[in-house]
Amino acid sequence: MPHALDSGDRKLLIGAGVMLAILIVASAYLSPKQRSAASAYPSSYSGDWDGAKGPFLLLQNLHYHVERWEKSPTETSGTPSHEILILAGPTQTPSPEEKSAIFDFLQQGGRIVASGAGAAKLLPDAPPLSESYAIEETTKFPALLPSPLMRGAPEISMFPPDDWQPKSASQLVVYGNAEIAAVITYPVGKGQVIWWGNSAPLTNGRIRESGNLPLFLNSIGPPDGVRVLWDEYFHGAHGSLWSYIARTPLLWGALQFGMVFLAIVATYSRRQGPISVPARVSRLSPLEFVETLGDLYSSAHAGSAAVRIANQRLRFQITRQLGLPPNAPNAELARSVSAALAWNEPEISATLSRAENAMAAAKVSDADTLQLVQEMFDYTSRLELRRTRTQEKPPA
Repeated sequence: MPHALDSGDRKLLIGAGVMLAILIVASAYLSPKQRSAASAYPSSYSGDWDGAKGPFLLLQNLHYHVERWEKSPTETSGTPSHEILILAGPTQTPSPEEKSAIFDFLQQGGRIVASGAGAAKLLPDAPPLSESYAIEETTKFPALLPSPLMRGAPEISMFPPDDWQPKSASQLVVYGNAEIAAVITYPVGKGQVIWWGNSAPLTNGRIRESGNLPLFLNSIGPPDGVRVLWDEYFHGAHGSLWSYIARTPLLWGALQFGMVFLAIVATYSRRQGPISVPARVSRLSPLEFVETLGDLYSSAHAGSAAVRIANQRLRFQITRQLGLPPNAPNAELARSVSAALAWNEPEISATLSRAENAMAAAKVSDADTLQLVQEMFDYTSRLELRRTRTQEKPPA
């Protein structure tokens, strides 16, 4: 017949069940979820109005070989002439090595589709660009030059940059007006830079506005034989095995498994481990006796009894070592001790007199009792130390 669980195992099992339930609820509410909150940059992970998850999924549906790139530009390993790097509103500053890698990528025939003022830190020969965040409505910008970028998009909509102009004659303004540029393109080596003054045309909420979707697809080109790298590295997403695991429930599952494993080990050790009787603490400890006696004196305010015990011990030591009668008066004891041991006669006499008065009093304060007992204990210790030295002294 199966044995019933004892109370200890039952408590352990209930505790493990409660911890497992708490972990399940916590994993449901705290586990990493797909990023969809508003962000300051068009992330391909974000489904918010200002995110860029929609355009990213659109490229996948149109059979582009598109992937999120969470590595440094120094780690690119493909053929640049068949790769397109999308720098959508980068927010982080590149290192000199990373900026050099971007320049080499362009020199070898790569294409970069960039947007926003943050791209100025990454692109070579970039004209200064700043964005105004106070403007809430987009502006329509017409095409100014014949270009493959304007196919099906005679005009586009974006937030106007602040006084953006090309830096050199090789930088062509494809979209803009008489005052500012909206889209600039220029060659770098065998490659090409297509730079939008603002990221609005590739966001979830603005890509459907006039001309923005054709501009987006024209900037990337046909899907045949190209690899599209949507940069998330300069948004702060530095890819690694750990970051991938952090986006999955694997950590919570491992934690739950660990809790169950510890519960099993604890149960097994209770069953299979050696049986030992818990050590009992002796109640005959001298210190415990002293503390109990002191608490008794303190609670009963029996200071006179404590003084009497200390006084009797001190008188016993004095009369024994000096050969005096046990009932000798205090004055004679003080005079004899002063003559034999060179003690201060007024001090020892005062201590003995105060002790005699305290023993006769009905109530003595704890402070006076403590002071008297300490003084007599000090005298007694000095006498015992003298007796010990006398006994250890070898005969002449």
